[in-house]
Order: sequence, then C-alpha cells, then structure tokens
Amino acid sequence: MEQFFTKDYTGEPFILFNTPHLVGLGIVLLVVLSMFLVKRSQSPRLRNAVRCSLAGTLLVVEISWHLWNYFTGQWTLDKMLPLHLCSIMVWLSIYMLLTKNYSIFEFAYLLGIAGALQALLTPDAGRYGFPHFRFFQVMMSHGALVTAAVYMAVVEGYRPYPKSLVRVLVGANIYMAFVGLVNWLVGGNYMFIAHKPETASLLDVLPPWPWYIGIIEILGLVFILLFYAPYGLKDWKGRRRPVIQESSVS
Repeated sequence: MEQFFTKDYTGEPFILFNTPHLVGLGIVLLVVLSMFLVKRSQSPRLRNAVRCSLAGTLLVVEISWHLWNYFTGQWTLDKMLPLHLCSIMVWLSIYMLLTKNYSIFEFAYLLGIAGALQALLTPDAGRYGFPHFRFFQVMMSHGALVTAAVYMAVVEGYRPYPKSLVRVLVGANIYMAFVGLVNWLVGGNYMFIAHKPETASLLDVLPPWPWYIGIIEILGLVFILLFYAPYGLKDWKGRRRPVIQESSVS
C-alpha cells in the first residue's frame, strides 16, 4: 500500500501501450460504449445515477490528485493550478453533469474529448506506472472526461450547432491568452504553451516552440470540425431530403 502512494516509486515506470495501459484503454472504451445501453434503458433513475456517479468520480479523483501532491510536497502554483485543458474541464464537467449546462457541453464535447483522448493515449505519468496511484488517476480522470461528454450527447441528446464552433474557437483562444499570462506570472507551463512537456507526448513530433502552438491551433480546429461532422452531415442530409423527394415526384 505504501508503494501505491509513495512519491519515490520504485516499481515499473509508465510505458506507453504496455499491458496495463492497453487494459486501461480497453476499460475506458467499454465504459464509454456503455452509455448507449444507458440511453436504451429509458430509465430516469439510471440516468441520474450515471450522471451523479460520473460527477462524483471526477470530483474524488481530482481532489485525491491535489491531496497526493500536497502531502508529497509537490503542490506548487506553477504546476497544480487547474489551468490545463483537462484540469479545467474536470471542474466544468462536474458542473455540467449536475446542472445539464449546455454551454459547457459545447466545450466538453468539441474540445474536452480530444484533449482527454490525447492524455489517455500519451499520459503524463512519468515514472508512475501500474499499480501506482498516479496510473489510476490519469486513466480514471481522463476516461471520465470522455464519458461525461459522450453521456450528454448520447443519453441526454445534446448536440453542437454551427454557432457552437464559433463560441468554442473564440472561447478557447481567449482562455489560452489568459493561461499564457498566468504562465508568465508564475513561471508555469499550463496547456504546454511555454514549452513541450518533459515526458513523451504527441507534441514531440511537432516543430519546436513557438511554432508548435500554431499547429496545435490547426489541430484543435480539425478536431472541432471532426466531432461536429456527424451532426453537420445529418443536418445537410435533412435539408436535401425534401428537395430530392420533390424532384422524384415531378
């Protein structure tokens, strides 16, 4: 148990796509897919239980993460403020799940899923591999972020609209400018816009600072359009269907 929480972990470090990582990804996938079963159940009690469970999971895991850093002497202003995309989305998603807030859903679905998926595929876990607390914290927190956004879309029927794209793009850039100011004030690297992370990540294949920031902006736009695409395609087909039927009748 001591090794589970220790700062000076001597077990196997986190290794990308080793057995524990792949098993963790598989469990996250199963949980996300289970949201389609929740939708089919049509049970308000089950839906409320799932919403509250997701919110509770995000809250407990995030508080545990801060407490672990505090008691191991690692909680500092330049590293532990909830300013990373996934960190701020944890608290916003908790509020979204409890209040069914649509404005937060736009960001959670169009941006949050992409950020959480990147963190699941290339976690910033460093030397803390399975079965350390940090391993479970990374997988559970980001897995719950993806599940929360999928829940709101699949079970509650929320969806993005064209105006959602504009709001998310503008809001994300305003937030990035704010985070850049905080980084300058506290010497941090929130959202990794001051430099690339020390551990392996998808940013390693991008050009050096500051050029990779522009590519991140482009990738963010691509993911936003990608997640909106199914809804945009459905709307486009819906607008064309009456025209096709009318031409076939004539």
